[in-house]
Amino acid sequence: MIYLKNFRFPDKERELDYRISFRMTCYNTMYPFFVLSERGLTSLDFEPITILYGGNGSGKTTALNIIAEKVGAQRDARYNRSEFFENYTKLCCFEQKDFPQEKKFLASDDVFDFMLNIRAFNEGAEENVKELSKAYISLRENKFTVRSLEDYEQLKQICDARRLTESKFISKYRIENIRERSNGESAFSYFTQKIKNNGLYLLDEPENSLSPERQTELARFLVDSARFYNCQFIIATHSPFLLAMRGAKIYDLDEEFVDVKQWHQLKNVREYYNFFKKHEEDFK
Repeated sequence: MIYLKNFRFPDKERELDYRISFRMTCYNTMYPFFVLSERGLTSLDFEPITILYGGNGSGKTTALNIIAEKVGAQRDARYNRSEFFENYTKLCCFEQKDFPQEKKFLASDDVFDFMLNIRAFNEGAEENVKELSKAYISLRENKFTVRSLEDYEQLKQICDARRLTESKFISKYRIENIRERSNGESAFSYFTQKIKNNGLYLLDEPENSLSPERQTELARFLVDSARFYNCQFIIATHSPFLLAMRGAKIYDLDEEFVDVKQWHQLKNVREYYNFFKKHEEDFK
């Protein structure tokens, strides 16, 4: 499914016109101005899966954040924008083919926050067990009289404390832990929970915290979501497992002037190929 057909960034001439009209005072940078135009990136045409590939500083995350801001994608984590970000996005435009049910920006910060929230919840659940252990002793010794319906719940706990063992009492009233997972399992479950049918999703380096096996599994999930469940993805990544997704359109931002390439032509992927080719005998 294609919801977003095209996105246009201002060219260097328009950016220069803006800089001339703006009086520079205490600023020594106008980020994100001139980041993308220096690489000749003024337009992107999208497929159901489009990938912005490049190393650190290539501008792929900048482009993704600009697109997300302009199309109104929902964020979980806060984005630290510059003073010029809003002025820059006003110079951008896009062509939309259809309206998705939801538009979301999913960043690696969101995944880390998700994992930390699970840990915090489980720590609270463990603290709850300690409190229940103290309450069990207190309730068994409590001489309590029911005076109103509001007292009924406490009376039930007193009766349970007197008839149950401590372990059974705690088991009945404790807050259940969220099942413990590895970081990779938690990161993968974050994407499967957040990505629904009929949506436009912008993903910033989703491979973070994922093992090669999990990256392969995520790639399969994204391809199936685009093919069968009417999703569109715009992804910033340099993971070969995601770059190899069938049918993905890849923009190489490592080039002096941004170009469309096949995944096996990319510098990062060639480095992997050369490494394993060099050690080919070790696999035999």
